[in-house]
Amino acid sequence: MTDPSDPGAPLDADDDVFDAVVLGAGITGLVSAAILHDLGCRRIAVIDEFGNLGGNHIDRAINGYTFDIGSLIFQDDSPLLDYFPELLEHYVPIMPTWGKLTPQAFVTSYPLSIKDDILRAGAWGIVRIGLSVVFSRLLRRRIGNAREFARYWIGDYLLQRSGLESYMKRFFGVPADWVDLEFAEKRMLWIKEHAHPRVLLRYVRRHHATVPTNRQLARPREGYNALYGVAARTLRQRGTVFHLGQQIGSITKRGTKFEVLTGKTRITANRLISTIPITRALELCGIREDPHLASVTLISLYFSFSGNRGFDCSILYNFAHDGAWKRLTMYSDFYGRVDGREYFGVEVIAAHAGNCVTTAEQDFRAHVAKNGLFIGDLVCEGSQVVPCAYPIYTEQAHERVSRARALLRDFGIESFGRQGGFDYQPTARVSTLNAAAHLMPTANTET
Repeated sequence: MTDPSDPGAPLDADDDVFDAVVLGAGITGLVSAAILHDLGCRRIAVIDEFGNLGGNHIDRAINGYTFDIGSLIFQDDSPLLDYFPELLEHYVPIMPTWGKLTPQAFVTSYPLSIKDDILRAGAWGIVRIGLSVVFSRLLRRRIGNAREFARYWIGDYLLQRSGLESYMKRFFGVPADWVDLEFAEKRMLWIKEHAHPRVLLRYVRRHHATVPTNRQLARPREGYNALYGVAARTLRQRGTVFHLGQQIGSITKRGTKFEVLTGKTRITANRLISTIPITRALELCGIREDPHLASVTLISLYFSFSGNRGFDCSILYNFAHDGAWKRLTMYSDFYGRVDGREYFGVEVIAAHAGNCVTTAEQDFRAHVAKNGLFIGDLVCEGSQVVPCAYPIYTEQAHERVSRARALLRDFGIESFGRQGGFDYQPTARVSTLNAAAHLMPTANTET
């Protein structure tokens, strides 16, 4: 057998030869493998240094509860089901509701409430909101960052009163005026949509509520592994081989073939798709380029609770001016209580809690107590820290991303997705359409 550590060694019978290699077993990676099979690939290797399928879609089973990273909702008309229709029967139908904790210490509708954010400001407050919007529109025509984007559409006063500016900092991980306009428009387009006069008029006059045309769904009660394991079985039947929890040593190219060294195995393929972080892919290829891309490290806190939680919605955002946590999701609203107890997950940007799980928990407990939430027996069942949870665009990051992806493209690697394209993708729908757009240029890319 040849020495697998020598990239110039000739192939022999012990090398694993594939039509394509996909780096990353998240949604983008799984969909990419399905599309490649549709395009005629018979043998595909999916490699991930994580030991689980689904990328950052991670669940934790603790004391009879099953918690998630973040809050994720699927729909029964998602294009993901075009590639894996067998997933549909495994989802749990849900009816989620959304709310926000305001700076005035009460819970109202998310993201903006005409009644609570505007009308409760009183006559003078309403005048200030209007004057602030007019001032922003007339005198601040140039929009260069996330704060200016929000301020243009709703004005300084409402930006502060609604708590939106505080929430933006929690979401982005940095002050909103550090964040590039491109990212703000992609992530917070709803500000523009909700601030449009036609939308505002719908709030103050009677109208028929829009009836959803699809069903909202959640992952199975057992967790993400039960869901993505179904997709993996389908891919295995089509010729995909999974290498999970495998440390990748290097990626080299000999002629038109790629060679991925992992452990004692040399995996060879004609095509390589990368959905892993761009900086990691550059490192594996030996490309000396650091694009200095910032990503959020997320702390997830897992709680069980018995008592009066103080709100009815299943997903609650923190728009208050204090408190490090940014969102909580009541999983027991979707899956039922366990031994009579509710349970939920809380997201905290690690940097806002000193990169300390204990600090994050203490801050959350103090903040909800101050605001009259979760009065009763609140138990922290566990936690998880997730690096590279999602990208943050600062200092014209899109230019550095374009250069880094061009270097990988010159090497022959197709890099895209939330991690591989440094592209914020909030839903499985967007990730699926993005993969199809890159691998099948004629695909419908409407999101």
